[in-house]
Amino acid sequence: MIKSLLLILSFCFLAINSFAQGGQRFDNEKIEAFKVTFFTQKLGLSVDEAKLFWPIYNDYQREQNSLRRDHMQKMISFRKVQDIDEMTDAEVQALINNDFDFKQRGLYIEKKYYNKLKLSLPIKTVGKFYRAQEAFKRELLNQFRNGGVKKDN
Repeated sequence: MIKSLLLILSFCFLAINSFAQGGQRFDNEKIEAFKVTFFTQKLGLSVDEAKLFWPIYNDYQREQNSLRRDHMQKMISFRKVQDIDEMTDAEVQALINNDFDFKQRGLYIEKKYYNKLKLSLPIKTVGKFYRAQEAFKRELLNQFRNGGVKKDN
């Protein structure tokens, strides 16, 4: 699940970058506003629950984004390698272990914030959060494909 989550999030990151480089500009403020509305509605958050949820979620996002940036840098380094046959066994092993490390760090972040959420919110709300994450990613990708969430010029 974590692997697919990282893959989807990496795809979202790449899609956003490629759209931005292609001349289309997407408004991060609109995306954030859409995210707040989407999650608040899907989770059925009360005002008090929202006050608990959003600081935890924002910290979670910061850690996930930092991990993704680090992982992307490592992937760029890996892509620069012409041929694995030209690498030493130790270098190949280091690349593989690095990938394991990122997966482990991602799982640690997931568990850390799952525990924070379940201590602050009803467990059914936490369950809705995990479903809403997947639905949000799908919706955001659909909007990007259809040219939505653009920056007003």
